[in-house]
Amino acid sequence: MGFLQFIMQDVNLPAEPVAADTHMTLLDFAFKGGWVMIPIVFLSFVAAYIFIERYYVIRKATRQDQNFMNRIKDYIHDGRIDAALALCRSTDGPSARMIEKGINRLGRPLQDISTAIENAGKLEISKLEKSFPTLATITGAEPMLGFLGTVIGMVQSFYAMAQAGNNIEVSLLSDGIYTALITTVAGLIVGILGFFAYNTLVVKVERVVFNMEAAVTEFMDILNEPVK
Repeated sequence: MGFLQFIMQDVNLPAEPVAADTHMTLLDFAFKGGWVMIPIVFLSFVAAYIFIERYYVIRKATRQDQNFMNRIKDYIHDGRIDAALALCRSTDGPSARMIEKGINRLGRPLQDISTAIENAGKLEISKLEKSFPTLATITGAEPMLGFLGTVIGMVQSFYAMAQAGNNIEVSLLSDGIYTALITTVAGLIVGILGFFAYNTLVVKVERVVFNMEAAVTEFMDILNEPVK
């Protein structure tokens, strides 16, 4: 009888509560971060656009015809200045535009030619580094925005604790904690990725600058060669 009573009691026990579905999407987490996530997400898209656009431009500038300087040398030695200028204008690249500037100064002192090429090179580098300050600013600002979200979240949590008095529950603090942690993580992720993106572009620009300097050096050597 005791065994039967035990079975009946077990049958009449209330069912255990089923755990609610706690699965959250990335969008859900973003909303939990509060309004601070708006500038973080917006600036992340701006940074991504700058990186992709600059990467394409710099990669295009890196490509160069290996026979370009040899052809320039042949044209100058043969006195075909117009052909050398035409080759520079048909070649899309910073080195070609610098050499074109130098060819246009032929007949003047070498110092004037060198100065003209140097000024053209500075302009080309400035074009390549366009939007770099904006990307660097975003990279530095994103972690600070994340920290701002952390402070706002903690203020929300402490305010909820103060309003609850002695009836403090974890659910009262959840919104503030979500804001604090999610914005911090988002700001750090975008900042770290932006840091790597910025330095990747800087390395590629340095490679282009090296190619430009090599082309200019070879061009000046051509002008300094003794006339045969």
